[in-house]
Amino acid sequence: MKLEFEFAGSQINGARNYQEDAFLITHLTDNNGRPGAFVIVADGMGGHNAGNLASNMATQAFNRHVSANYPAINPAAMLKEAVTKANESIKETIAETPALKGMGCTMVAAILEQDKITWASVGDSHLYLIRNNELQKINADHSYGGFLDRMEAAGSPIDAEPTLSRNMLMSAITGEDINEIDVPEAPLDLAAGDRVLICSDGLDTLSFDDIIQFSDWSKSPKELVNTLMQAVEKADMPRQDNTTVIAINVKAAGLAAESTPAEITSEQDVTAVPDSPLKSRGKGKRGAFIGIAAALIVCIGAALFFMRPEALFGPARVAEVDPDTMTTLSDEDETGAADQAPAEIVSAEPAPPVSPPAETAARPSGEIIEDNLKSGGVGPRMVVIPAGVFQMGSASSTHSDERPRREVNVAQFAVSQYEITVAQYERFAAASGRRQPAARGLTQNSPVRSVSWNDARAYAAWLSAETGQRYRLASEAEWEYMASTGRRTPFWWGYEQGAGRAHCFDCESGLDTTRPARIGNFEANAFGVYDTAGNVAEWAQDCWHKNYTGAPADASVREGGDCSLRVVRGGAYRSPAQSIRSAKRDKFKADQAYEYIGIRVVREIR
Repeated sequence: MKLEFEFAGSQINGARNYQEDAFLITHLTDNNGRPGAFVIVADGMGGHNAGNLASNMATQAFNRHVSANYPAINPAAMLKEAVTKANESIKETIAETPALKGMGCTMVAAILEQDKITWASVGDSHLYLIRNNELQKINADHSYGGFLDRMEAAGSPIDAEPTLSRNMLMSAITGEDINEIDVPEAPLDLAAGDRVLICSDGLDTLSFDDIIQFSDWSKSPKELVNTLMQAVEKADMPRQDNTTVIAINVKAAGLAAESTPAEITSEQDVTAVPDSPLKSRGKGKRGAFIGIAAALIVCIGAALFFMRPEALFGPARVAEVDPDTMTTLSDEDETGAADQAPAEIVSAEPAPPVSPPAETAARPSGEIIEDNLKSGGVGPRMVVIPAGVFQMGSASSTHSDERPRREVNVAQFAVSQYEITVAQYERFAAASGRRQPAARGLTQNSPVRSVSWNDARAYAAWLSAETGQRYRLASEAEWEYMASTGRRTPFWWGYEQGAGRAHCFDCESGLDTTRPARIGNFEANAFGVYDTAGNVAEWAQDCWHKNYTGAPADASVREGGDCSLRVVRGGAYRSPAQSIRSAKRDKFKADQAYEYIGIRVVREIR
């Protein structure tokens, strides 16, 4: 399959008042006119002007060598030669200006052509591949910690020297001999749907789970790089390093690009790598580059900012409900903020289009069920959801996985009124001998997280054995019906995200966006269910299908497809508001745990 590449790059200063990183994206064309690209991120060392100088010199040297020698019979050898050229340029400059001794940089450079990527890297900058919501570091880590990890992986572990930091660099471009260069002879095969990240180590502020989550909901590279920069800044880490990221979408040729050219703003400072090695790259706070398929341009620096939708609703009442006592807890227990006045729910749509059930319901809608556990106590509080008919999915052409929108008949069922808590899951884990996920920063009334689909299914099976009732995960259709209350609006409360309606990355709730909040922080939806948008995402039972073509019309669980991936719904505390829409779908590996995914269960009515 012929592939195309879509690019964006961005950077921030972090806690520093100067920028030592440099990055470049250059269009290439082979002898047959086929498009490709050369990209590089260089992370300067040596402080202020020296680090800035080293990263820019390396970037220039690389670009000159690649541009002069592309296409190459052996791209790996060409990149290795470019590393040598970059090192020689720094060596010559230090010889001319001895005061610059000690400057240098780490770097990752890559050539993308047809369906392959070839790279060269020195130091601890990163080349990541995101495929099927799994993040893999592709290049070698030339830090001391990376050396220890490689020795252990090779079966020859060694004890760490107590005086040496894991972050200590063991290889860099400094004008001296380079200890290690990672240049694999064979390129990496790429596939449509892959995403590549090339970044400086400043991105280490974010966990792998954070990066996967942000990548999952960011359709375009532009959205991703800006959100990653925003997340690093929001983390507010002491001594935050400069951070630079280039994101690359890999897609089938001929598909329309999902990003638009960057708009140059007044805060932009510079435009390109300077020709003179002594010219500064500039001090702009944030730079970005957007290129589309075969129309790539050389660029460093165009300011892009993540724009939040206008908050059209007043803030919702931020309260925390203890499901065991149904008493309202002060917000100060979680955030220190005072309770806010409740917001009026505004929507252009009338009452939810829920059809009456064909037969008399076995239980009244909204009834609360709490089944006794054989081992003592009660199971999670369940609320009865009425039978009905609703339109599942989205009419938007930009969300192809949510189409075609179709009518679905839903039988009555009960669903846990709250997300399963740390305390509830710990009881199951203790009884079954299953691993208890880390609950750092969480309370007993926080939703459990870092559980796999297999864990979630096992928890439901345990409830079934304890109660004699049939518990399971919701089908995808049941989940969307329950979360949307049968409405066609993006959110159960209306068309706009508003402010303070849920716990997500840009929901303006006043809650800590690095962790989930206690259950029941916000008002329940019209079915009486809490936290269906944000807080933690929730596993559904269904196998992953790329769209709804051939999906059942009776809300049953959909098997087939790719069952190594399972559906996840509802968005999380690290998701943007557009990813907590009722129709939004995600897919994750069933056998892996993610720190922003938790559990909600269904109980069948009989």
